[in-house]
Amino acid sequence: MTTPYAGRHRDSRPCRDSTQGTAFGRPLVFNQALRRPLVTSGAALAVTAATAAGYASAAEPQTSRTSFTVSAEAVAQATEASDAQIDTNTYLASARNAVNTSRSALTAQAAAAAAARAEAAAQARRDAEARAARAKQRQALASQAQSDPKALARLLLDGYGWGSQFSCLDSLWTKESNWNYQATNGSSGAYGIPQALPGSKMGSVAPDWQTNPATQIKWGLQYIKATYGSPCAAWGHSQANGWY
Repeated sequence: MTTPYAGRHRDSRPCRDSTQGTAFGRPLVFNQALRRPLVTSGAALAVTAATAAGYASAAEPQTSRTSFTVSAEAVAQATEASDAQIDTNTYLASARNAVNTSRSALTAQAAAAAAARAEAAAQARRDAEARAARAKQRQALASQAQSDPKALARLLLDGYGWGSQFSCLDSLWTKESNWNYQATNGSSGAYGIPQALPGSKMGSVAPDWQTNPATQIKWGLQYIKATYGSPCAAWGHSQANGWY
């Protein structure tokens, strides 16, 4: 027996919805509506347009269209940070220059100190050499002084600081006695190398004033120092007055 709704996969029952009605005199079936939904031509065009726009949008490069405005406070902070960095760089450059200047000054000071030490050492060597030379000279004069009154006088002048005035003393006593320890002035009685008047004055140095040139020279230098201050001053007075 055949029923009007026979069929395993198709439901040919007419739609009971009065708003749907029939299409082209044929009853709408629920199975057809579910399997092939009705799409209008306007909707299909909209879907196609949306799909095409999607493809076009995917093909185009993604660019940002967002606009923004930086606040004045942000600009001020950025400027302040930039100025601070500039100040820091300037300070560091100045500090490096100061360090380099100080290093150069220290190097120059070290070089000057080294040069000063070298000069001091050289001067010390020169002084030592001069002392050695004077000591050698004094030793030679001491050997000569036993037989040469001039050598003895030159040796004693250093003790008074008159080492450079021997020529004045030599001229003075050459004029007075020609360095003869026995020279006697017949008119005045002056005696010895310095022509002491009277000769006995030289006894204040030693009792052998008559026979020892060393005693006479020592007394004569004491007299010059006390009366004129130096051999050259005594010689100047002698030249002006004929005596001293």
